[in-house]
Amino acid sequence: MSASRAQDGRTASPAPPAVELVDVRKAFGERTVLAGVSMRVERGERVALLGESGSGKSTLLNLIAGLEPADAGSVRVAGVAVSSLDADRAATWRRAAVGFVFQAFHLLPHLDAARNVAVPLLLNGLGANEALERASAMLARVGLGPRARAWPRELSGGEQQRVALARALVHGPPLILADEPTGNLDPATATQALALIGELVEASGAALVLVTHSAQAAALAHRRLRLDARGLAPSDGPQS
Repeated sequence: MSASRAQDGRTASPAPPAVELVDVRKAFGERTVLAGVSMRVERGERVALLGESGSGKSTLLNLIAGLEPADAGSVRVAGVAVSSLDADRAATWRRAAVGFVFQAFHLLPHLDAARNVAVPLLLNGLGANEALERASAMLARVGLGPRARAWPRELSGGEQQRVALARALVHGPPLILADEPTGNLDPATATQALALIGELVEASGAALVLVTHSAQAAALAHRRLRLDARGLAPSDGPQS
């Protein structure tokens, strides 16, 4: 039987893209940040968003994640109309569907590494024991198995970023959003972190949307797009 056909003989519908934005607009007061942005990211694809500071890259990530509403246009992630979700439904959807990696790591200081990684699993209803087991296994995958009980203050910047990456991926989300993930790392540590991000994202099959000013980080992507007042366009590389 052809893979493109359902068991009853009908042609199966193709899977929706990981991210699809159509004519998305966003303003803060009288300042227009996004003026009709459209973008499509396929499942498993890695896309880097480039542009000057203040061009709206982080705002675009927030719209994709349902953290902010679009003023106009549509935002869909894996077929879900994120732009139509109310705050409660968006929060429930986001916990399952999105993993976040930030420049500032955002680890919870009162939780050790394993419990930080377990947070998405607990929020999605997994029992505490199983969540910690899965979190510890994920820490081992990022090379931090022996540091599972370490507090964030006891970890180096590179180690904290690896914990943050483990947390982003532990619940198997179809989409990873990364905002300057190597901005607080020295060049050698950034190189290691980027290699790990590429390896783990590829192994998971998740799509990655990466905001960066770094040529090194942008090289991780299959495709690079530049955001400016005219919208998104293909880019040959980052410019500050």
